[in-house]
Amino acid sequence: MRLHDKVALITGAGGSMGRLASVVFAREGARIIAADVAEPALDATVAEITRRGGRAIAVRADVANEAQVEHAVRLGVREFGRLDVLYNNAGIFPERDGSVVDIDEAVWDQVMAVNVKGIFFCCKHGIPQLLRAGGGSIINVASFVALVGCTVPQDAYTASKGAVIALTKSLAVQFGPKQIRTNAIAPGPIETPLLTSWLLNNPEAKQRRLDRIPMGRFGRPEDIVNLALYLASDEASWVNGSVLVADGGITSNYF
Repeated sequence: MRLHDKVALITGAGGSMGRLASVVFAREGARIIAADVAEPALDATVAEITRRGGRAIAVRADVANEAQVEHAVRLGVREFGRLDVLYNNAGIFPERDGSVVDIDEAVWDQVMAVNVKGIFFCCKHGIPQLLRAGGGSIINVASFVALVGCTVPQDAYTASKGAVIALTKSLAVQFGPKQIRTNAIAPGPIETPLLTSWLLNNPEAKQRRLDRIPMGRFGRPEDIVNLALYLASDEASWVNGSVLVADGGITSNYF
């Protein structure tokens, strides 16, 4: 098993991507600290892992709340004794996001609080535990929109994911000498409720985006989770400070 005896904290574990990551990581031998604000969905994630013979605990935590993040880390380490993997998967993409000339300040602040400050809090309290374990892996979820411009702007989200990439680089340099690898995944459009709740219900908007993807389809959650599994494993022991783009080729498409 690729994550045998490792302990992984996965945020956003109640969502489709976080649930799949939790189940896959557990299948590969990790013990899971599953964190999310949505308790029923979080409990369902842990129940699925348990049913499959894995070990996991559910911790209700809003990543934008430092006390709750600190509690999640502390509870997980108390339960499993250590922390080896920090998978910062939680994020939001409000439909009310748009151009900087139109976005309400409240929307901007909400996106930054979850997508950037959430990673700050998780790293602030998770990294000391990774150091105690002798090293580990931090995986931050960024986005392809941080690498290219977009004629249909989502500026709060874009800016937040650019910050995730910048923070990833800084952490990689700071903590690489202490055997903590920090990498970011930059997904293209993935078929999750975050996307399908608005985009895929609009045939014109859907086709406009599909036309930009050389592979001819949106990504699937497993396309990202399998990449995260690699980064969490010892197979990626020399991968540090990287931004791994999984987007079907959309960022390479000039026309």
